[in-house]
Amino acid sequence: MKNLQIVLFAFLMVLTSCRQDLSERTSWHVYKADAASTSYSDLDQIQRGNVQDLEVAWVFQPDDAPAGSSFGKYECNPIVIDGVMYATSAQRWLYAIDAGTGEELWSFDPFDGRRGGGMCRGVTYWEDGADRRILFTAENFIYAVRASDGSQIMDFGLEGRVNLHENLGRDPDSVRVTPTSPGIIYKDLFIIGGAVSESYGASPGDVRAYDVRTGAWVWSFHTIPHPGEEGYETWPPDAWKKIGGANNWMGMSLDENRGIVYAPLGSPSYDYYGGDRSGKNLFGNSLVALDASTGEKLWHFQSVHHDLWDYDLPAPPTLLQVQRDGKVLDAVALSTKTGFMFVFDRVTGEPLFDIEERTVPGSQIEGEESWPTQPFPVKPKPYARQSMTTEEVTHRTEEARSHVLDQMQRIHHEGLFTPPGPQNTLLIPGSRGGGEYGGMACDPQDGIVYINSNESPEIANVQKVESGQNRGLSRYERGAAFYDSYCAACHGPDRKGQLPLYPPLDDVSTRLSYEDLFAKIDQGYGRMPSFGHLPEQQIRAIITFLLSEENQTERTVHMEDPVDEGTPVVFHNITGHSYFRDPDGYPAIEPPWGTLHAIDLNTGDYKWSVPLGDHPQARKADDPPTGSENYGGPISTAGGLIFIAATFDEKFRAFDKDTGEMLWEYSLPGGGFTAPATYSLDGRQFVVISVSGDTERPDGSIMAFALPAEAIN
Repeated sequence: MKNLQIVLFAFLMVLTSCRQDLSERTSWHVYKADAASTSYSDLDQIQRGNVQDLEVAWVFQPDDAPAGSSFGKYECNPIVIDGVMYATSAQRWLYAIDAGTGEELWSFDPFDGRRGGGMCRGVTYWEDGADRRILFTAENFIYAVRASDGSQIMDFGLEGRVNLHENLGRDPDSVRVTPTSPGIIYKDLFIIGGAVSESYGASPGDVRAYDVRTGAWVWSFHTIPHPGEEGYETWPPDAWKKIGGANNWMGMSLDENRGIVYAPLGSPSYDYYGGDRSGKNLFGNSLVALDASTGEKLWHFQSVHHDLWDYDLPAPPTLLQVQRDGKVLDAVALSTKTGFMFVFDRVTGEPLFDIEERTVPGSQIEGEESWPTQPFPVKPKPYARQSMTTEEVTHRTEEARSHVLDQMQRIHHEGLFTPPGPQNTLLIPGSRGGGEYGGMACDPQDGIVYINSNESPEIANVQKVESGQNRGLSRYERGAAFYDSYCAACHGPDRKGQLPLYPPLDDVSTRLSYEDLFAKIDQGYGRMPSFGHLPEQQIRAIITFLLSEENQTERTVHMEDPVDEGTPVVFHNITGHSYFRDPDGYPAIEPPWGTLHAIDLNTGDYKWSVPLGDHPQARKADDPPTGSENYGGPISTAGGLIFIAATFDEKFRAFDKDTGEMLWEYSLPGGGFTAPATYSLDGRQFVVISVSGDTERPDGSIMAFALPAEAIN
């Protein structure tokens, strides 16, 4: 009898294991597919030979945008567990959706009826027996809700949420942390970073771990080291008290077996000037490998020393296996905005391709000490252009070329890592160039990675801003001056915005109250960082300008200013994230303007590169596609396919992963600015993508594609 019980127990364990394997194979459990950030699925029902038959299976459209809402990029990569999809909307509500039909099962509003929103790229799932939780963030809080019905778990943190403004070593009322990418689970820990301001007075970018059950804070890794910690000497004394940034806004990857979490970090703040933060500035722009249980640093690599270009590491690194000298190595591949890819031994941090420190141009700003060298990998070659010669200037039309060449004569450029200075400086790649937040996809066993990239040159111009220089002007005039300094680069001098990246502000008085405007400027929203470092009087002056002259009288009661609204002497990039365009609004550089690559990390060589996206009106009929600005990322499947949307031409495409040939495309109703997801339910493989909204329907949608039922064997 005892032997029979042992046999039955073993049989049940096998069944449980098979169920877990099947569930993981058919689902999309984690942001970007798995903890390793591979964006890979071994589903193969949709293949090269039938992908052209894909059709829309269902569409989910939330209805949670308040009247008058503007639309922006919708970046959620949904997860799917046991036939249920969990995703946030563009307004950051959490939804459970029947993954087979698109029917809403439940929703959770973290704003309790207030106007919501803010960028959110996904959610996190955890389970222990019957305890199944979705963890996600809104504003500066972590929420835990029951996966079964969306009810808030009130014994998590304080009344059901954890305040990320706490445990940062500063006054919680003085910091602003709003995560945009989901945290990652290691055992019973929820590990997360966050987005912070990119200007002066930013919050610190600590990586933190919390107990999944209770919400209790467990550990922190100080990305700007405290006294006695490694890297403290790479900053001015006590920099950790006053300088911020170096934050993980892009998400992390995890080696579950070894318990190592890989956290890429952004630049220190302020992005474009570092006179107040001399030194290498560890761990800004670094990949740090941490013990997931304790937060102890195991190794690190800094991709940019003393960043002056906003060259954040843009995406979670990808964990995969590569072959080297007949051996299989566990590797971690790191994408960058510069177009460099770095590949390391996952355990030791040793580079698998040589990295050289090379001399780069020096700063032209008095008092700014740029770092004299930067790291350059020998292989792979860059996947984005890093310079722009006169031959590479657009040939789209004679007029366009002549205009750009004329501009080039007045632009300073000495190659990659030319520090921005007091004259127009060419940054290529720009802050939106190279790799994006969607990261890479790979087939984990063969060492091939797939990555999309932007060719997005920008113009920077860093000027000194003196204290009190706007005295003597009216509030409206001062607001206009501050708007030009802080807002115009993104929202435009005419306040018409750059949708879907930056909303228009010429109609903001019809959409937002005075209080809403103040909160968004003070705290940040979506892609927009907090400007809480500005004196309150400057924020109020900007609002006076935004609400336009006809509204000034009724707002005056809110706007009484002290005599002095000056600020200390600081430096600002007055062009912000300004594209370098031709007169018709196209990139000043020759196409392709967006590219999809396949790179063999066993050798460091490229398998193929193809334009991603197209602007047919900007080329001759027989010319190749132009490529397009693109955001989001690809996924790879065992069916031999790469699925990617991402482009500004609003197409969803499938490519042959061996050749780069485009096999299928579909015109979406908006931009698919995220990575897709794929899963199988009841024998049918689905591919889903979150789609940004428009002025008519700012909510956005999730679209699911599948083969016709009659085509499935």
